[in-house]
Amino acid sequence: MSYILPVDQLEVLVLIDNVTDSLSTNSSMAISEWTGLLTAGRLQLLSGRCTCCAHHGLSLLITVRLGNAAHTVLFDTGPEASTFLRNAEILGVDFAAIDAVVLSHGHWDHGGGLEAAIEKIAKARNGQRVDCFLHPGMFAERALQRPNGELLKFESVPSPDVLAQAGANVVNTRAPQFIAEGTFYLSGEIPRGTSYETGFPGHVRRSDDGQSWEPDPLIMDERFISVYVKNKGQIVFSACSHAGIVNVLTHARSVFPSIPLYGVIGGLHLSGATEKVIPETIADLQQFGLKLLAAGHCTGWRAMSALARVFGDELVPSAVGKRYTV
Repeated sequence: MSYILPVDQLEVLVLIDNVTDSLSTNSSMAISEWTGLLTAGRLQLLSGRCTCCAHHGLSLLITVRLGNAAHTVLFDTGPEASTFLRNAEILGVDFAAIDAVVLSHGHWDHGGGLEAAIEKIAKARNGQRVDCFLHPGMFAERALQRPNGELLKFESVPSPDVLAQAGANVVNTRAPQFIAEGTFYLSGEIPRGTSYETGFPGHVRRSDDGQSWEPDPLIMDERFISVYVKNKGQIVFSACSHAGIVNVLTHARSVFPSIPLYGVIGGLHLSGATEKVIPETIADLQQFGLKLLAAGHCTGWRAMSALARVFGDELVPSAVGKRYTV
């Protein structure tokens, strides 16, 4: 298959994000956690036990509908199992309905709950394995080199062998993939074309010798998902945008040049050392004509404020438990 199937409807449920926000108003494309729980009859008492927890990380449950068929992909699983499982239970996730799991890149805040998620899905599917899409570059030991030279090591994501033992059909490849009968596109490695999107400063990985460390700012194992909604266009899911969101969207547009870009959902990684490229990023984002900008996770408050000034109602920030329908 060399094309992506257009779908009738897209629904995105945010299982994990850095913030919780059920009080702010939303556009017609989104409802907050509490509203969604009330509508589904899952919130009889407003309490900490009955509502989701925010955690540094991201997990999105993405469902498309095409005619009478529905396909669901789990995109990342947040930083650890307990938050993922807790929020999924509160939000009423049907694990048996999940067709595939994608890990966007090899960072703990996206893959910490992966093994538990695979186990839960396999059990719900009566032992039937679930496709889990990985990239071979995800499994090197990684760290952040601090200004004083010290290394802050990252927890490693589960290995392919561990995930296979948990119930995954592991698809470990750099190649792009069409998932769920062609309704989802998983990119290959993202080309880097902009002069200012230079990756994650200070990010390093263990060298092949197993002893030394080497710079790894580009994080080439990062990939995005795209869905084509009829009469609207591509919705791009970029979990952290280490490649730079302009590079991500440029590549998505080049893969399907006849399909306009409609929206982007996920983290834009414009916080910390990358705050300096906020002006250039926002200037170039305007060329894509986005109708939905659901930024969250690692975007950062400075970038979110700047995006709000430029994009207005097109900006619908992500929050845990929020549900988008396009």
